[in-house]
Amino acid sequence: MIFKKTKIDGCYKIIPKKNYDLRGSFHRSFCKNILKNKKIKFDIKQCNISINTKKYTLRGFHFQRKPYRESKILMLICGSIYNVTIDVRKNSKTYLKKYITKMSLKKNEAIFIPAGCANAFLTLEKNTIIHYYMNSYFEENLQKNYSGFKYNDKYFAIKWPHKPLIISKKDNSYNSFLKI
Repeated sequence: MIFKKTKIDGCYKIIPKKNYDLRGSFHRSFCKNILKNKKIKFDIKQCNISINTKKYTLRGFHFQRKPYRESKILMLICGSIYNVTIDVRKNSKTYLKKYITKMSLKKNEAIFIPAGCANAFLTLEKNTIIHYYMNSYFEENLQKNYSGFKYNDKYFAIKWPHKPLIISKKDNSYNSFLKI
């Protein structure tokens, strides 16, 4: 696995090494030892799968506040996304910096998103499936620690490749970043 630094401190693009033969391919999607060698502390507590049947479905921006902040590894199972990660850690040297990437199976990559960063994505194909490894449990009864802001917040001026066609009521109800 190759780890490439991004514009955000502690956020990495992960490129698995694929092995090919007549059957297809095989690659490692997670290796605690490799993360440990990169000085990334990450213990899987929960795995989530996001199934998006419609093209141009938007999810985000989401993050959890202290003490329930969570790091995650996001990878595609099928489809493609336009992913945006924003550092919202006030004491970070990359506070408010963005990392934007188009992820697809052809690119064969994942992303490690450190705790305290907000993330959103827009599906670019029908039937896009995303798998998340999480280092923290989602606490349903602690919704006050779960937060987000508008995908089209003027403060960040993100140029999405297409207008989102599907957005949840919750994601549409978020305020701008400056009001959270």
